[in-house]
Amino acid sequence: MPKMKTKSAAKKRFKMTASGRVKAGVAGKRHGMIKRSTDFIRKATGTMLLSDPDAKIVKKYMPYNR
Repeated sequence: MPKMKTKSAAKKRFKMTASGRVKAGVAGKRHGMIKRSTDFIRKATGTMLLSDPDAKIVKKYMPYNR
């Protein structure tokens, strides 16, 4: 059986934690910061853990990071 390929876009955007959860950057901080509240900007720093349905999709893209 041949090796499965990892999606290049997924390996650049997501990391796996030791417990198997998926880490991703918080969305909505590329541009348009004037219209965003300071509370939103503060909460959107760093990374976040994806929800289980989203993580399931990402794990299909990265078969060797389980």
